[in-house]
Amino acid sequence: MRRVHVIVGGEVQGVGYRYTMQLVAREAGAAGWVRNRRDGTVEAEVEGTPGQVDEVLAWMAAGPPGAQVASAAVTDASPTGARGFEVRPTA
Repeated sequence: MRRVHVIVGGEVQGVGYRYTMQLVAREAGAAGWVRNRRDGTVEAEVEGTPGQVDEVLAWMAAGPPGAQVASAAVTDASPTGARGFEVRPTA
């Protein structure tokens, strides 16, 4: 299993990024969470097989229509055995 922590910058709030990501992650079979941050970025943790995580990361690099992803900082994290994928409140 693989888990990553991601912070995405650009025009990524107010465009449906979090809820579309939840659908993409669930379809890929990945677990984790996503939330907006007060600085205008989106933060997420994604866990699953390497293929599942890579599929979600590939989507995150482009985002939904209307988004303009300028950056994505990805760091490895320790898997937790998470189940499901949720949208969390803004942090």
